[in-house]
Amino acid sequence: MSSSTPASRRTVLAATAAVGLAFALSPGSPASPALAVPVRGRTTDGPTTPGAEPDTLSRHTWTSRRDWRAGLAEGVALAPGRRAGVCLRTPQGTVEYEDPHGGTTTTAWEYARWTGPVRALPHPATEVLPSWNAHTPPGTWLRVEVRVGYTTGGRSPWYVLGVWTSTDGPDVPRRTSVDGQKDGVTSVWTDTVTLDDGTAEARIGSVQLRAVLLRAPGSDAVPVLWRLAATASAVPDRFEVPAGPPGPATGVEIRVPHYSQNVHVGRYPEYDNGGEAWCSPTSTQMITEYWGRRPTPEDLAWVRPEYDDPQVCHAARHTYDHQYGGCGNWPFNTAYAATYQDMQGVVTRLASLEQAERLVAAGIPLITSQSFLAKELDGAGYGTAGHLMTVVGFTEDGDVIAADPAGRDNNDVRRVYSRRAWENIWLRTKRYNENGQVRSGTGG
Repeated sequence: MSSSTPASRRTVLAATAAVGLAFALSPGSPASPALAVPVRGRTTDGPTTPGAEPDTLSRHTWTSRRDWRAGLAEGVALAPGRRAGVCLRTPQGTVEYEDPHGGTTTTAWEYARWTGPVRALPHPATEVLPSWNAHTPPGTWLRVEVRVGYTTGGRSPWYVLGVWTSTDGPDVPRRTSVDGQKDGVTSVWTDTVTLDDGTAEARIGSVQLRAVLLRAPGSDAVPVLWRLAATASAVPDRFEVPAGPPGPATGVEIRVPHYSQNVHVGRYPEYDNGGEAWCSPTSTQMITEYWGRRPTPEDLAWVRPEYDDPQVCHAARHTYDHQYGGCGNWPFNTAYAATYQDMQGVVTRLASLEQAERLVAAGIPLITSQSFLAKELDGAGYGTAGHLMTVVGFTEDGDVIAADPAGRDNNDVRRVYSRRAWENIWLRTKRYNENGQVRSGTGG
């Protein structure tokens, strides 16, 4: 998403409605959680930039056997093997689901369900965003649901935040978010539960997640859920954030493969008009390959042989959200990356550029979202209502080194952006568009 043209509703969603405006991918094992998330099974607060107005951030992940045992298991069991998870063991009956996007004609599915405990948030929130990592063999899929409790009493219905599968054949529903979910206090915007009125008394005070694992009746295929996460936040409105000092990654640059989304303009327009809007999957592919994972030749056999970088086309196809109409559903991107062996990914929000530097210093690049006018970011050469790029390092002066998929070609992807300009663009929650109208910023 790198156009300076007026934003569509879908583009604005990518820029403003997603609460988790940074995500990181890394190899993982039971003993090595991604540094982009807190210690397994613990709720943590996000530290703030010194002198900044405090953000209220909390993140919780479920990944350990202890975490899974703490939930209500209905037909699921602990998955065998070294990586903790829950799998479909004993179907609890069937549920009906008719694919609104013309995928499988199957409507009855065997299911099992895991429901997490209610998590009281350390700070009241205005937005909640889940993410997940799972293994869904052919013929199986996953539905992730969220229910929030309000500080004024009561709670929301169970909201569906994703119908997801790693495959897209005729034996599974198509990946999709679900529009039109609301209860008068909160609404679902693609991948985020958000308060309708940020000035009202009600806030989100608790979060509960539920995962439904499904397969065709009579099948012996076993879907497995490895990770479930929720990020809750309430970021104060601000046009400008205080400058933070250079942090621990000064002079560090992570060498990731460089791919341009613009190389793919016009390719596979059924996936959101081809590469013009593929900043999310292009960024995800860069990071996935940095960790040594990529599609096999068999995986890429469907891509036209004359297309270079076919793995980017593959990532776009496998992150496409049929309701959203694009590849910018963040949990779908992290879930796609986590389909590769030992990979894990999470969507979160960061409170400062220093937090991003800590990840880079640890060797973990991260993907960030920002909106800006062309004049606000020298060297970009474009303005955007919502665009993703990958932060891979910092110069000796502390400026941001980005792998920006908006480059004209792969050789134009590496960019160095002014630290102060980039920091403010990324962390602010309010901005002016080219017509002087107030619009939302991404808020970290």
